[in-house]
Amino acid sequence: MLTAELESVVMHFGEMGNRWGFNRTVGQMFALIVFTEEPMNADQIAATLGISRGNVSMGIKELQSWQLIRTQSLPGDRKDYFKPNGSIWDLAMQVMVERRKREMDPTLSLLRSQLISSEAEDNNNYTHQQMHAIHDLLEMFGGWFTDMQKMKPEQLKTLLKLGSGVGKVLDMKERLIG
Repeated sequence: MLTAELESVVMHFGEMGNRWGFNRTVGQMFALIVFTEEPMNADQIAATLGISRGNVSMGIKELQSWQLIRTQSLPGDRKDYFKPNGSIWDLAMQVMVERRKREMDPTLSLLRSQLISSEAEDNNNYTHQQMHAIHDLLEMFGGWFTDMQKMKPEQLKTLLKLGSGVGKVLDMKERLIG
């Protein structure tokens, strides 16, 4: 039985699942695993969420493909138990890695092939310019994200806390250097 607080979070994660790249049930399962202190087996997940065991199995495979959960064995029990695959920071980074692979990389690949095949043609047309602009933006974002992945969580927290302060520093640089 879920507390009202946990039920609210689980339902919200279910609704957000589509926006994060997986379905409602997988989002609910992910929330349940993340917000439950003890690892859970598939039967417990099914009973808690009121879904079929088969649906749980498919959801577990999806969460494992995203590398968001890991299996844990308990002594004297043959069932697999599931728990988050790291800290909240680790999970957030992993979601970003997977979304990059599933969304940004295919788009970059398409844009690269279109830009290469259109090199012999008129490169000054509007479509080509827009494709090039999107390509460059995604490449820049991809490079930035690669750099962020190399940082420790404490460094990332500091960077995020800087917020608009970074803009102020850049504005000051512009005023000083011109």
